[in-house]
Amino acid sequence: QVQLVESGGGLVQAGDSLRLSCAASGRTLSTYLMGWFRQAPGKEREFVASINRFGGATYYGASVKGRFTISRDNAKNTVYLQMNSLKPEDTAVYYCAADRSSAWREVRASEYDYWGQGTQVTVSS
Repeated sequence: QVQLVESGGGLVQAGDSLRLSCAASGRTLSTYLMGWFRQAPGKEREFVASINRFGGATYYGASVKGRFTISRDNAKNTVYLQMNSLKPEDTAVYYCAADRSSAWREVRASEYDYWGQGTQVTVSS
């Protein structure tokens, strides 16, 4: 089992950048495909990005492609989400998740096995 803790959220203005971190404990992070999801009030959880076990493959949701970058440092047991050119519509609670699959990508929240508690990102216009 793995425990995930997100950090780095906050209140920023449109156009600003933020970097979210997801620290894992309990098991080696390289065992898992990792993903970031977000959920805005009244909306369903949305896929943001995923990265495979050793970081060789990344995949992004259409709404963030070209602005967000997912990365991982398995030695530090941490996954990152660099968010640039933030927009008010990026406002949501951001969650990281771990999937025991060996797939190179996964967009379905139902396939992830472990979740963090989330970190709030608010982008003002």
